[in-house]
Amino acid sequence: MKGTPAFPDATQAIRAPAFGAPPIHLPGGPAGRLGEPWAGIFLAESESLAPRPPGLIDSLRDEDRREVLQHASHRTLKRGEQLFAQGDPHDGIVIVDSGRIRSFYTAPSGREMTLAYWFPGNFIGGPAIFGGGTHMWAAVAVQKSDVTMLPGPALRALAARIPDLALGIIDALAFKARCYSALAQTLGTRSMSERLVQLLLFLVSTYGMEEKDGIVLGTAFTHGELASLIGATRQWVTINLARLQKAGVVRYHRRILHIRDPARLMTLYSETA
Repeated sequence: MKGTPAFPDATQAIRAPAFGAPPIHLPGGPAGRLGEPWAGIFLAESESLAPRPPGLIDSLRDEDRREVLQHASHRTLKRGEQLFAQGDPHDGIVIVDSGRIRSFYTAPSGREMTLAYWFPGNFIGGPAIFGGGTHMWAAVAVQKSDVTMLPGPALRALAARIPDLALGIIDALAFKARCYSALAQTLGTRSMSERLVQLLLFLVSTYGMEEKDGIVLGTAFTHGELASLIGATRQWVTINLARLQKAGVVRYHRRILHIRDPARLMTLYSETA
């Protein structure tokens, strides 16, 4: 029922981890280092979806990269500035050079659903990357961001001449298809409480920084942003994070999430799954 706490007795529900429970791994190096800073944030079941493929132009030969960039334009977005709106004409793609971009869908009722947060190296603008039609969702800068814009007709011509660019486009579109397929499957088969714990575990494994008393997420999130990622209301997330905090599993302060007991969080996910 809407507004009903997912964890009515979190203290009893979250017990010591069962023997053999899978460990939480921090990608990107030894303990204490942040996870991969370029991975997108999205709701997914599999850790294999966390790493992104190489950036669209990262693997190009120098001469090919220079040719691509000759057709590009650059833009700096302030925090909260819109990159494009849902329904705007579609013309090419936008590569994130720095910062963080949120893509989201707005329903006729006005409710928003976050599709993903994209970091440097990711591109935004599918599926009609060569232009035509209108954007199916919107994109906005979550923080100051620099982007590179490639118009559709030029991108089509470049892909026809540069095989590595064409292959990079295919790989990137396949990655995005897996992301959105996983999102649809999770929203359709997982309860709200499962999604919340699943999202927290994903953020831990991808953006966590290990400290002596737990793991701190290196990226700040409001309750509303977390809610939008799992299809919940802000009030629901606030209530259930408070219950997890009371149980000693997490601590939320000034938009920063501190996972005080990752093993117990993993156990809770196993019990709700």
